[in-house]
Amino acid sequence: MKQRYRFITGKDDDQFCLRVSKALEEGYELHGSPALTFNGTDVVCGQAVVLFEQKNTK
Repeated sequence: MKQRYRFITGKDDDQFCLRVSKALEEGYELHGSPALTFNGTDVVCGQAVVLFEQKNTK
C-alpha cells in the first residue's frame, strides 16, 4: 500500500525534480507550495504530495 502523504526533500537539483516528477507519475498530486531553505551550502527543497483514494465505481 502506498503512503497517502509524502514530504519529499532534497538539494535543489535535477534529482529532486525527478523524484517529484516520479511521484506525480505514480498518481500523487502536489499539496501546497514548495518549501525552500539554505543550509549554508545548498538550497534545500521540500514538496508535499498526496495520494487521494480512488473510489471503486462498480
